[in-house]
Amino acid sequence: MSITPGTLRAELEARRASGRTFDLKESLSVLVPLCTEIQELHREGKALFVHPSAVLYTGSAVSLLEDKAEALPVLPSDRACIAPESRKGTPGDARASVFSIGSILYEMLTGGSVGPGMKRPTDVVPDLPAALEMILGKALVADAKHRPADLGALAQALHNVAPGASVAPPPTDAGLDDGVEVDVAMSLIPPATTTGGVAIPAAPRAPNIPGAPVVAPARAAAPAHDGPFPIAVVQAPQVRNANDPTQRLADLKAALESDPRPRYVVIKDGMDHGPFSAVEVLQQIATGNFTGDNPLRDSILNEERFIKDWEQFAPYAEQAKLNRDIKQEKKNLEAVVVAERKGTQYKALIGLAVIGVLGAGFAGWLLSVRGSKKENKEVQGDSVVAVEVDAGLGAGKSGPAGGGGAIGGGGGGKYPVLGGGMSCEGARSKYIEDYSKDAPPDLSAGSFGNVLNRGNYLNACSVPSSTEVSICAAIQNGRAVGVTVSSKPSNPGINSCIAGQVRALSFPAHPRLDVTTTTFAAN
Repeated sequence: MSITPGTLRAELEARRASGRTFDLKESLSVLVPLCTEIQELHREGKALFVHPSAVLYTGSAVSLLEDKAEALPVLPSDRACIAPESRKGTPGDARASVFSIGSILYEMLTGGSVGPGMKRPTDVVPDLPAALEMILGKALVADAKHRPADLGALAQALHNVAPGASVAPPPTDAGLDDGVEVDVAMSLIPPATTTGGVAIPAAPRAPNIPGAPVVAPARAAAPAHDGPFPIAVVQAPQVRNANDPTQRLADLKAALESDPRPRYVVIKDGMDHGPFSAVEVLQQIATGNFTGDNPLRDSILNEERFIKDWEQFAPYAEQAKLNRDIKQEKKNLEAVVVAERKGTQYKALIGLAVIGVLGAGFAGWLLSVRGSKKENKEVQGDSVVAVEVDAGLGAGKSGPAGGGGAIGGGGGGKYPVLGGGMSCEGARSKYIEDYSKDAPPDLSAGSFGNVLNRGNYLNACSVPSSTEVSICAAIQNGRAVGVTVSSKPSNPGINSCIAGQVRALSFPAHPRLDVTTTTFAAN
């Protein structure tokens, strides 16, 4: 968007860059004759877009560039000079041009644009005549129905403020508000707060707006010193840096605070919220209730745009979004740290579980290897012997005191039945039978060896492969009634465990007591 040289816009921007503005006389010398020229064009039936880029300015001459005034301007500062009813692209009549002249005059005097956040002219240039501020208030009424329409009357009113500043316009009997009910409450100029009849700017409030420092109100001059020579204490001028972003935000905030009217409506979730004052909108933006993507409507200008597209509110929306993004990044970082911590813990648990599974598998493998070794042990010797009987004993005689249990018949002879839980030697000593040649023959050694020599029962006792085990079992009626186990090196715990396993084995059944011995050699 380029600026056309030789236009009033080019001069305004040049002065703004050097920190200067037009004074009152310079401004009126330009705008009074411009009003007269534009009035004649409207009388010819022409509709116009009046703005600084459409005004030729050479310092000594000023005129309207009609070709530039036929199209809606592109520069935001030029668009701010267009009447609200013409901002959608329809050229304006004399009523719209009154608004444009007022906007151009405001910018020439203050350096600022007309719109939300604008200050009262006397807040920027304190020595302006009160009559000029009243004229601007009437010219800048947003509602066209309550705005003056006579450019001749406007030129006359401006000329009367400083008669020597401009050529007198054609005389007119009409006043600026002749024939129209001017509603100053609809003016874009903020209302003044009055105290004792003197207009003062509204006291600034301090919303919680990120990045915008609180700007204290200007202090009044100190009262005159008592005495014959009163002394006025003048406050030292504040040094300002126009390129300081913080200072720009502070200035913008102070300007927005100067208009306490609830003129803004924000659309969120399909509903209208408000109306709010400018400061209240800033508070809502700062707290995240409204974002740059929410539409905002200025009820005075009757204009609606996204908050991010309003020059006055966009910087605060960007700052609030930046703060939210920073907070979200912190939350995301914390979430990543927590997730990594949990992941590390899970990995550790999984690692421990894997180690446990591997350990259990190794232990099972070790036990199976040991069991296999035990099964493969060579049986050094086994024997089954019948318990010798005393031939001198007669049938039906019992053994010595404490001998085995009841006497039972069977097989042509009578056989004592021993209880379990004895040692092999104890069972042999307690067994006394009445031997008869008609008794059934004993079982062979292989019959008992097939059970006892397998060695599977040793696995349950975790017998080391380096241990030699000897087992003596006294067997009657298919079970071991007496067991003696010895080990090398000696291990009583293993001996007891193996004895229990042998007592639980099932052997071939025979009514007589038989004794078998087995030895498992060490590897």
